[in-house]
Amino acid sequence: MVYQQAKAVATDVFVISRRFPREESCALTDQIRRSSRSVGAQIAEAWGKRRYEKHFISKLTDADAEQYETQHWVDTALDCGYVSREEAGRLNDGLARIGRMLGSMMAKSSSFCGATPLVVREDAAEYFTS
Repeated sequence: MVYQQAKAVATDVFVISRRFPREESCALTDQIRRSSRSVGAQIAEAWGKRRYEKHFISKLTDADAEQYETQHWVDTALDCGYVSREEAGRLNDGLARIGRMLGSMMAKSSSFCGATPLVVREDAAEYFTS
């Protein structure tokens, strides 16, 4: 669910940032898009590392840091007049919700972590024989 929320916010950021002035393309536009997309990427990486609880928590911490960074850029866009108060509020509400979900996952990390079953394809033998 948190991954889906992160993707939705990143999509909203992309659509809204298309209206930013051209002179912001190498600055604010790139930064807000990068940080918003990184939230979901860090969550996906955390999921891939869930076998090791400390790695899982570390990647979730990175995702949380990226959502905070995105909030900063949303506020900057608001200050510059590139987004409306309503848009900034909607984006920041979504980001704060993601932050709460990440916090909950970190607090309950043991319920997500541990040994994951090894999936072996039926044709895997061909990869291990010479």
